[in-house]
Amino acid sequence: MTGRDLLPPALLIGLLALVPWATSSNTMLNFLVTVLIVALAAQGWNLLGGFGGQFSFGHAAFFGTGAYATALLQIRGGVNAWIACLIGIAAGGVVGWVIGVLAFRARLRGSYFALVTLAFAEVLRILTNAADFTGGAAGLLLRLDVRPMNFQFASRAVFYWIALVCVAVVLLLTVMIERGRFGAQLAAVRENEEAARALGVDALAVKLRAITLSAAITAAAGCLYTQYFLYLDANIAYGSWISIEALLAAIVGGIGTVAGPVIGALTLHGLGELTKGFAGDITGVDLVLFGLLLVAAIGFAPLGIVGSLRRLRVVRLSGGAR
Repeated sequence: MTGRDLLPPALLIGLLALVPWATSSNTMLNFLVTVLIVALAAQGWNLLGGFGGQFSFGHAAFFGTGAYATALLQIRGGVNAWIACLIGIAAGGVVGWVIGVLAFRARLRGSYFALVTLAFAEVLRILTNAADFTGGAAGLLLRLDVRPMNFQFASRAVFYWIALVCVAVVLLLTVMIERGRFGAQLAAVRENEEAARALGVDALAVKLRAITLSAAITAAAGCLYTQYFLYLDANIAYGSWISIEALLAAIVGGIGTVAGPVIGALTLHGLGELTKGFAGDITGVDLVLFGLLLVAAIGFAPLGIVGSLRRLRVVRLSGGAR
């Protein structure tokens, strides 16, 4: 890993870090915090789906586990919010490992694996919605106690910077994985699992490690959601919206790239807000836009924004070399 590898994500994070000094608008900060939460979930999805080639339709299972674990530990167990978040991240990783063991040992891949993850997320949503312990359909409301020790801040900018640090840490981790042995193993499994096994790669261990890490990162996004909005129900935590947005952000930004999920989340939500601004209060207009962007990305820019820019740069350099 060289400084050149870190430069693009470092510039992106640096620019985002300056936003609270450029504007004090709570609307803008709310928008950016939401974008960062989605970007974090998309980074988790991208590790498994982009680098590992294991497409998931059910990352809500991990997001919701992190979100609910964080909330329940504070409400039912009186656990400190910071510690609850760490336990929530670990809980998400455990759920990812369990799903991985069940799915990968059964040699599920492709659409079968995607449907299994979707089924797990839906089962967790139904169970959580029906259980009294989790607040049922009414959900959970965390007590407002604005103190740093409770992971609550009077200024939205502080929470924004914390979320940005989380995204930056995962970006750094992704660069290290991409340039390291684990990244090479993930690429080998993604391209040809049988050939990877023939070369001595333990495909099952690699995929289990990937889904566990992916789930933990996505669970971290759920923890941030809980602490920022202080309210949770099953349709939010385990709803299909986060699975869809995590997948879309990675695909639009550039699947299998380091900065793609962040770029994709900014693009999706930025265009979504602009569309709602022009269209008014038409319900679902942002979802229509997301669908159109997905079709456009797959049809005209399958490499995503980051991947397309990379290819354009290579074409220009090769043209200049001639």
